[in-house]
Amino acid sequence: MTEQIARLNELLQQWPWLLTLIAVVALLTASWLANFVSKRILVRGLLSLLKVPVSDKSHGGTSAQFKRFGFIARLANIIPALVIIVGIRFVPGLPEQATVVTLNIASALIILSLAMALSNLLDMANEVYQRRPDAATRPIKGYLQVLKIVVYAVAVLLMIAAMLDRSPLILLSGLGALAAVLMLIFQDTILSLVASVQIASNDIVRVGDWVEMPQLNADGDVVDIALHTIKIQNWDRTITTIPTKRFISDSFKNWRGMTESGGRRIKRSLFLDQTSVRFLSAAELTHLSQLVLLSDYLSAKQQEIAQWNQKLAERGKEPANTRRITNLGTFRAYVENYLRQHPRVNQGMTQIVRHLNPTPEGLPIEVYCFTNTVEWVPYEAIQSDIFDHLLSILPEFGLRVFQQPSGADMQRWSAGAGADIRPLQD
Repeated sequence: MTEQIARLNELLQQWPWLLTLIAVVALLTASWLANFVSKRILVRGLLSLLKVPVSDKSHGGTSAQFKRFGFIARLANIIPALVIIVGIRFVPGLPEQATVVTLNIASALIILSLAMALSNLLDMANEVYQRRPDAATRPIKGYLQVLKIVVYAVAVLLMIAAMLDRSPLILLSGLGALAAVLMLIFQDTILSLVASVQIASNDIVRVGDWVEMPQLNADGDVVDIALHTIKIQNWDRTITTIPTKRFISDSFKNWRGMTESGGRRIKRSLFLDQTSVRFLSAAELTHLSQLVLLSDYLSAKQQEIAQWNQKLAERGKEPANTRRITNLGTFRAYVENYLRQHPRVNQGMTQIVRHLNPTPEGLPIEVYCFTNTVEWVPYEAIQSDIFDHLLSILPEFGLRVFQQPSGADMQRWSAGAGADIRPLQD
């Protein structure tokens, strides 16, 4: 054994580069073993103690919880770099220039690993913060992204200093001349940071808000607020990504006020045929007085009109001089009382039934009220139920809905119905 070692020593003295090669291979092997032990044994053992699954069997990939603790794996990358830094000095025959370059590269890798580990920690901090009840109103993702930019900027500076084997202060002294260039490069980041601060301080947009920005084809819920972008999931399930600064420079509609109020507005008109507006006869008044929603109104209205007409004396004998009840006014009163009695109409909010300016399409009677729910599907059902009833009750008042002539109208006219508005019988 001693003789074999002596022969090997003589052989290595004849070829010194062989000894250097063996030492380098041994150092790389030691670094690989350190990486294997640190990641396969130490890191996975620590995560198993924390009860964090490493793989996601359902998708055949890395589990989401394992990715959250990615900073541990990033820190484990430092160990093989440290092995190289310590062992490179014991490699015989290695040129000093190669030793310096190796040490600089290993130092840069350590700095990069620390920066990436800190970035993962910031991501983890954001996930923990989002569990708070006020996270939707006060997101910190944008600020954490700014910290990430600062961390990576400092890391790049330190890595360059380590690669050049110079002090970072020397590089910092030269950054003043690059300030204008850096401002140009990070222009969008600076504008986005200012916009994020304004959005957070003024509570302009929150995660979960319904936002409408037609100029960018965005209409849906805000699902993510980041430093540079805000993601909106439209009602057709597509995603629109909008620069954060556009929410400061452009106009948009936020429906949060409607959601928080507890009522959603109904603003829709019935277009009536103006030729169907007329005074009600005594028989029609008697018939309409039997309606629960009109009995009190008609009683009070008839008493008011009777007192008014009594003051006319002889002039009251002419019907044109007297006040009379119209079918349109009675219908408006009916709609107002119907809305007051409707169980799904919010009684604490504005209710208006009014005339709008006559149009070639008829006389618009606008119904303006609020439902007692803000959910889309129930809201549409309530609105449809109200107008189903109003359209069906119109003939009771002798009113007709206006619509453009259709095939059925042409058929009626061609059959010689004339002024008879009743539909043809099959």
